[in-house]
Amino acid sequence: MKTILLSTAAIAMFAAAPAMAQSWPAPEYYGSLGYSHMQADDTDVELGAITGRFGAKLTPYFGFEGEGSVGVRDDEVTIAGVTADIEHRYDLAAYGVAFLPVSPNFELFARLGYGTTEIKASAAGVSAREDGESWNYGVGANYFFDGQNGVRGDWTRRDFTDDGGEADVYSVSYIRRF
Repeated sequence: MKTILLSTAAIAMFAAAPAMAQSWPAPEYYGSLGYSHMQADDTDVELGAITGRFGAKLTPYFGFEGEGSVGVRDDEVTIAGVTADIEHRYDLAAYGVAFLPVSPNFELFARLGYGTTEIKASAAGVSAREDGESWNYGVGANYFFDGQNGVRGDWTRRDFTDDGGEADVYSVSYIRRF
């Protein structure tokens, strides 16, 4: 009797496998390239970067993305009469992303991830680099003009570990679905 029940269960499982495979969509891939503006909470320093992202939507509501930025806008800060140049070297981060499709061409998203940022400060011939690890979270929207090409706007909050402070990052990007 056990053999008959196991055989029936196995046949039912293999018969249902094609139906399950058809109900789970293939991942939808996307990439974006744009400008990001970063401002720390505790300073007047404003930095800018070119940001690239690559992501995969596993379902219409959930996906992952990786992000990398290279600094292109530096700033200065004066502390105790000494002016220091602040250079944004790079950022790297990975995120889980939740999507809310509003229409075929418009979607809202929220993301949560972890990243690293490197900043370089130079003053009076002396320079120092600082790496900061951070928990990142944010929200944004994608609007697609023709189903593949569009624009992305987002805000991300970086909460640096080891009492490294917090920073807001605002980004505007071109986005393309593949």
